Amino acid sequence: MTISPPLQAPPATRRAARGRMLLWQLLGLVLLLALWWLVTDVLRLYPPYVFPSPRAVWTEISYGLWGSGPQDGRLLAGIGNSLRRVLVGYAVAVLLGGVVGLLMSAWRPLRETLGAYLTGVQSVPSIAFVPFAILFFGLNERAVLFVVILEGFIPIALAVSGALMNVPPALRVAGRTLGARGLGLTTGVLLPSAVPSILTGLRTAWSFAWRALVGGELLVSASASLGAQLEIGRNTANMALVIATILIIGTIGGLFDALLRALEARVRRDYGLEVPQ
Repeated sequence: MTISPPLQAPPATRRAARGRMLLWQLLGLVLLLALWWLVTDVLRLYPPYVFPSPRAVWTEISYGLWGSGPQDGRLLAGIGNSLRRVLVGYAVAVLLGGVVGLLMSAWRPLRETLGAYLTGVQSVPSIAFVPFAILFFGLNERAVLFVVILEGFIPIALAVSGALMNVPPALRVAGRTLGARGLGLTTGVLLPSAVPSILTGLRTAWSFAWRALVGGELLVSASASLGAQLEIGRNTANMALVIATILIIGTIGGLFDALLRALEARVRRDYGLEVPQ
């Protein structure tokens, strides 16, 4: 008996489905903006300093990103500095988390002790570590990086350890039968098999690190950052700047998450774990 491959929609049908989904997403955005405009500009349910209109928020975004005044361009500078901090912290977290996760998967005492502690620490909100970071490192960039690395490191270590432990035993046996031992078995057989699960951990770690960055910058008041823009908006009662910064934070976080999600889906399809619709 032969097993037929799963039926897949033709490429044209898949492109049409993605187009319809994009259309629905754009329609939802337009409806949301229309509702916002109705509440603020037409019905005027709230004063502008409490709930500004879309136009006021867009003005803050345009001035902050490409304005030519002496105080303009602050959002653009903040985006650059925040991205630099989170990318550096995330890279360090991936490196440390990968090594620790590898050691945890190979040594059971470490897995059952450190793994339990990391699971407990992961349940603590990132904002709770900011006072510790400030007292230990001072009011500077190192305090922000510490929180970002900590929040990214834990999910990566747990994901790598869990992914390696969940590799099917048949693959371990096959690798050993072919002569792979120790580090060769890990790098040649176990890690390639665990890549899809590790990518899921990387995506989770990114969201943790991004949220930790904004919380750290907000309390540390790092100069020229998205967190600092939120603090400036609060101190000057500029709700439009606060909403503009929140929108930019959400957009950047969503774009990176979508990029990692696409990479994860591509890898899962290559591994035969997901059938394209």
